[in-house]
Amino acid sequence: MTQPLWTAAEAGAATSAMVSGGGWAVSGVSIDTRTLSRGDLFVALRDQRDGHDFVDNAFAAGAAACLVERDMGRPGLVAPDVLAALTRLGEASRARCGGRMAAITGSVGKTSVKEMLARIFQAVGPAHWSEKSYNNHWGVPLTLARMPRVTERAIFEIGMSTPGEIAPRSRMVLPHVGIITKIAAAHVEGVGSIEAIAEEKSDIFTGLERNGVVVLPAEDRFFERLKANALARQPTARVMSFGRTHGDARVTGYHTDGSRSHIRFRIAGTDAETWLDAVGEHWSFNAVSAVLVASLMDVPVKTAADALAGYAPPAGRGVASGEFTRSGEPYTLVDDSYNANPESMRAALAAVAGRPGRKIIVLGEMLELGPDSAAMHAGLAEMVEAASPAVVILSGAGMKALAAELRRRGVCVEPQETAKADLALAALEPVITTGDLVLLKGSNASGLGRVGAALRQTSEAARSAQKAAGASNAV
Repeated sequence: MTQPLWTAAEAGAATSAMVSGGGWAVSGVSIDTRTLSRGDLFVALRDQRDGHDFVDNAFAAGAAACLVERDMGRPGLVAPDVLAALTRLGEASRARCGGRMAAITGSVGKTSVKEMLARIFQAVGPAHWSEKSYNNHWGVPLTLARMPRVTERAIFEIGMSTPGEIAPRSRMVLPHVGIITKIAAAHVEGVGSIEAIAEEKSDIFTGLERNGVVVLPAEDRFFERLKANALARQPTARVMSFGRTHGDARVTGYHTDGSRSHIRFRIAGTDAETWLDAVGEHWSFNAVSAVLVASLMDVPVKTAADALAGYAPPAGRGVASGEFTRSGEPYTLVDDSYNANPESMRAALAAVAGRPGRKIIVLGEMLELGPDSAAMHAGLAEMVEAASPAVVILSGAGMKALAAELRRRGVCVEPQETAKADLALAALEPVITTGDLVLLKGSNASGLGRVGAALRQTSEAARSAQKAAGASNAV
């Protein structure tokens, strides 16, 4: 019989909460009744909505217990502060697990590298990782609290938008390996400068275990600062790096056929290769950093490279899919709408330039860039122009500077930049034709994710119509 994730006694001792309802046990931890599994502990967090309003729904969905701040007449835990209790539960989970832990942060690539490591780790043993981008003040303790006690390797994503967010999360995870993917202009508005971002990201090493390993991007302009910061936070650490011409792990070759990428690299004297269902040279650095971290957690380089083969990005992070217009014309959609900053925008545009087909580029504004936002938007013009787009559609007030610069360069922005994503959709759908390549890229809040969802819905309707027509003709 599978051992429960938490018994009532264990959870009560970990959280110092009052245990109600007797000797229950749970097999998981959830904060969302829509995705809750039977046997879960439902955590009634107060965030955008008050989780206490959904306790009855949780038990109707099969919850075995709840973590609440007042007695709800249900089995579970009653604590003065649900988030504080969840944090203690996460800390207790980390304390009881003897596996190897890694923590990752960075301005770009951290979720992709985290997903790559999850793919590698689960191929070689019991593994655990952050779901989606659960990397904040409740996401990290939730991920820890969910960690099975038999976990051998785990990877935790830690993010930030304002100062002081990373260090306490690192102290919770207590990683054996910490990695920074890259420093770039993201969340500048909340931190103040890119230099401040480098300082904040360095806090990923605050909780690094003694004799742990620091992994840094060798060709990042902040490399020396990051290295010094890491050693100041954990003087016993060993520093390793990845890059193209510098580093302990190096990309030695990259080739794409326009739909997949073949990557070669050398790590600690071992040559290996892998391939990804993704396009863009930036993916080679994600891959080599993931294999390097895996090797530091006792996964042989070639084993890690083989396990990584076939990786495809999660939804909204650059995955390409074949879709159809309302009239049934096939085209390719590259949906990279989950998030954006100048660095990831440039990478997405470079990747699109390497793909075949007439190109339609749809960009949503980048948010939280601070006082230099207009210049950062306008600075994308060269990369947009280099992609040789047939159509450019820009969405959001922040895109006005880019629109002006593109027009100055003679690049046609048709129609005029739109204020909202729904207007971008209205402008986009009529101009897609057979064989087109459509890129969607913008900050999550720009709404381009809804554009992608709408395009896929249209495509599914077209597929259904084609199937029905085929069936009718067969009769």
